[in-house]
Amino acid sequence: MPTEQKKKRPQDRWNEKNGLVSVSYKLTKSIADDFSETCLKLGVSKKSQLEKMMVDFVLRNQDGTEIGLIEKD
Repeated sequence: MPTEQKKKRPQDRWNEKNGLVSVSYKLTKSIADDFSETCLKLGVSKKSQLEKMMVDFVLRNQDGTEIGLIEKD
């Protein structure tokens, strides 16, 4: 009996080919709302701003000195 494999959607194949992954974080509603409102006000996408902040954080902290670290969990 052959097992039925789930077909990938074209979008899923494109994401995989281009190295995109979906991530999810839990934040307080007020922070998420403030971030969304500010991005809208400035005309920037949330995705691009989050990506920029993450890349900046990684680059500033590659040597482990924790420059720019706001709070350690």
